[in-house]
Amino acid sequence: MTTAKPADLVLTGGAVRTMDPVRSQAQAVAVTDGRITFVGTAAAAQAHVGPRTRVVDLRGRTLLPSFQDAHVHPSMAGPNLARCPLHELTHSLASYQEAIRAAVIRQKGEWILGDGWYMAAFPGGTPSRHDLDAATDGRPAFFENRDGHGAWVNTAALARAGITRDTPDPADGRIEREPDGTPQGTLHEGAMEIVRRLIPAPTKDEIADGIELAQQYLFGLGVTAWQDAWVEPRHLEAYRLLAEQGRLVGRTIANHWWDRERGGEQIDEIVERRAYGTLGRLTSSTVKMMLDGVAENYTAAMLHPYLGPDGRSTGNRGISFIDPEALKRHVTRLDALGFQVHFHALGDRAVREGLDAVEAARGANGMSDTRPHLAHLQFVDPADVPRFRTLGAAANFQPFWACNDDQMLALTKPFVDARTYGNQYLLRSLHRSGAVVVGGSDWSVSTPNVMAEIEVAVTHRSPELRDRDVFLPDERIDLPEALAMWTVGSAWVNHLEHETGTIEVGKAADLAVLDRDIFAADAGHLGDVRVLLTLVEGNAVHEDPGLEA
Repeated sequence: MTTAKPADLVLTGGAVRTMDPVRSQAQAVAVTDGRITFVGTAAAAQAHVGPRTRVVDLRGRTLLPSFQDAHVHPSMAGPNLARCPLHELTHSLASYQEAIRAAVIRQKGEWILGDGWYMAAFPGGTPSRHDLDAATDGRPAFFENRDGHGAWVNTAALARAGITRDTPDPADGRIEREPDGTPQGTLHEGAMEIVRRLIPAPTKDEIADGIELAQQYLFGLGVTAWQDAWVEPRHLEAYRLLAEQGRLVGRTIANHWWDRERGGEQIDEIVERRAYGTLGRLTSSTVKMMLDGVAENYTAAMLHPYLGPDGRSTGNRGISFIDPEALKRHVTRLDALGFQVHFHALGDRAVREGLDAVEAARGANGMSDTRPHLAHLQFVDPADVPRFRTLGAAANFQPFWACNDDQMLALTKPFVDARTYGNQYLLRSLHRSGAVVVGGSDWSVSTPNVMAEIEVAVTHRSPELRDRDVFLPDERIDLPEALAMWTVGSAWVNHLEHETGTIEVGKAADLAVLDRDIFAADAGHLGDVRVLLTLVEGNAVHEDPGLEA
């Protein structure tokens, strides 16, 4: 016997983790007209099967709400997939040079472009122009590192930009130098812009094609909604084009990029762009503000000074990219206009300055549903942990970095004091405080593979270095908490929790099937899990041949 209208799709015989408020479990889900119409037992699901219903036997595999990435860069990562990505290569100069030589033949433009090199692959995290010269055949080259806070450039690029030993460091960056002051080939933070502004910008169509490529890549990892954390007007035009043409399938929150070289006068422009950037599954009511840099190049804003190679204080506390008092004014006005603010806040001083700005906005405007969130949070002073819940600010983590990888051991641990070192990636502390904790990958800075991110959140070991000591074991979280970060947690920060993020009747059928029961005793490593099926409103946007093999 069937219901009045049989389901279009029934997924049955699985380990259904609904992620609903009581974290209930089920065996089957039915989908009709893109909505979830049944959640329950496999036996009861049969009532929803009609002659045209597709029935997928899950064979005990995990069915989840599809993942949501609260901090990712599709509009940049996508186009870079077609250039010279270095992310997946062995972390060595030789492997990078081999890939770059191939790109020199393949890339037809004047410049050789790519990204994704790993700081720990080079002494001091600073690759030399001479090594890039050897692979680029005299053409100017610009390669961002995987965290986007530094660039490797060759001699031709430096000459094109007029950077010499007499060029001063910009206020928001640094030119790495050889002993005689000659530019060495690594540009940090704002110094990158001296070269980058010379590179021809991709066209709207090229950006749109890149976003579409990134979208499909994310679908293959079970990700169907995201916050693009760096959207300039040209990126927003590409997103709008995709939305108009029906090519934007993922739920996208475009973050207007805050130009830190300007002030509050840009807010009126952002207000105008908000309406333009809202169409279909595209929304744009978030502003991204970068408050500091990264610890590895000593630009993360810290409460305590960095240490030098001798273990002594250098007096350098990093850089606050936006004046803290101006930040309060800007955030207060944005909040009053209904914008969510998304902060890059990596150092503990940057975290405090971000929270202070949210507090100023709450004091002036009252509590609201703007849902500000602070991303990265590598260092958080324990005194600031309870403020997240009090202020209604979410903690947006990229847990893949919370491990004893080479970058942590060689470029971070020696240069911060022991107290500060122990205040890294306070995942568990923030969970216990009652804060909303959400997950983001920061791809292409690190992998967008959510299951790999979750493995590190749970184990504090890198999937590539599973034999190393556990990093700060007291800050690990359990698997249900980690799953919540990438489902119901990120859905909340994306203002999508009424539509997605849990498996409940009436919600959109945005779902993901994994290749095993991830809670089983013999499940193996979480980072090795594959996504076999990804649905957006019941439509398959990714399907692995192994789903029904």
